[in-house]
Amino acid sequence: MREYKIAAIPADGIGPEVIAAGLQALEALARRDGNFSFDVTSFDWGSDRYKKTGALMPEDGVEQLKTFDAIFFGAVGAPDVPDHITLWGLRLPICQGFDQYANVRPTRILPGIHSPLENIGPGDLDWVIVRENSEGEYAGSGGRAHKGLPEEVGTEVAIFTRVGVTRIMRYAFRLAQSRPRKFLTVVTKSNAQRHGMVMWDEIAAEVSQEFPDVSWDKMLVDAMTVRMVKQPQSLDTIVATNLHADILSDLAGALAGSLGVAPTANIDPERRYPSMFEPIHGSAFDITGKGIANPVATFWTAAQMLDHLGEVDAAKRLMIAVEQVCADGVMTPDVGGTATTRQVTDAVCEAIRGANL
Repeated sequence: MREYKIAAIPADGIGPEVIAAGLQALEALARRDGNFSFDVTSFDWGSDRYKKTGALMPEDGVEQLKTFDAIFFGAVGAPDVPDHITLWGLRLPICQGFDQYANVRPTRILPGIHSPLENIGPGDLDWVIVRENSEGEYAGSGGRAHKGLPEEVGTEVAIFTRVGVTRIMRYAFRLAQSRPRKFLTVVTKSNAQRHGMVMWDEIAAEVSQEFPDVSWDKMLVDAMTVRMVKQPQSLDTIVATNLHADILSDLAGALAGSLGVAPTANIDPERRYPSMFEPIHGSAFDITGKGIANPVATFWTAAQMLDHLGEVDAAKRLMIAVEQVCADGVMTPDVGGTATTRQVTDAVCEAIRGANL
């Protein structure tokens, strides 16, 4: 029996609702398989803790997570706490502390879900966006001076290192190599950002030499938004900087029908530390407690976690169950359905237990 130690951090807003749904599905998979199990430890870190103690997690929070096989993360953010405090107080310290430098965001249109794009359906949009997750625009370098005065200045310095860019390029090329089309699009903004972005382009060209079987092209990020909308079939694997991929992956989720179906994996490819898995949608306080949060992104995120842990068959089984349930029309309102979070979760778990899976 393989036992995996999972750190669950539901955090804020709909985070607890969707993480509970994800854990229910994982338990159903474990019972169905019979060869693995989960030892889940929950952590009450998040905005409520910040409002009580002044910190979203303990000082040794990252150290506490080191012994786990994976981290299952909900969402962080609250209307009455500034966003930069919640982001830098919880999610980023974990990502950067564990050098989870590859943020992987698959996107495809699931059966039964309609894209806002005309004449686009399942199979027409099937992407994986690889986001550099350790430096770039989110390196945290910069500062403010003369606060409140007319001459106040704020600087935000993007940092690109040869090591950081090379390793994310290699990861993206390898991922593209593993997919049927073997095609990668490198996103940049080197016409305006002529130092770090030009280096980004140069390193992409260098790394491409290591992967002669992978075709690739290059896009400026603004033109990329147009291509994603106008020519989605022309894209497959995409790699971009921390900021650019953050924005593009939200657009990708919307084009696939809803951010409620968009997953994320924060990966340490060298497996020195636990990787972290989270749905992309955020804390969504406008629907918190209404029972209509879409758990599909969390199920897909759980499938990424299973795949990372080596439980490939269970990951496939989970996604087949999700696709069956969506195709049957059991969906939450954000994707045009009328089902509740619990109804979708129960349907997915029932499909997991079904003999045809």
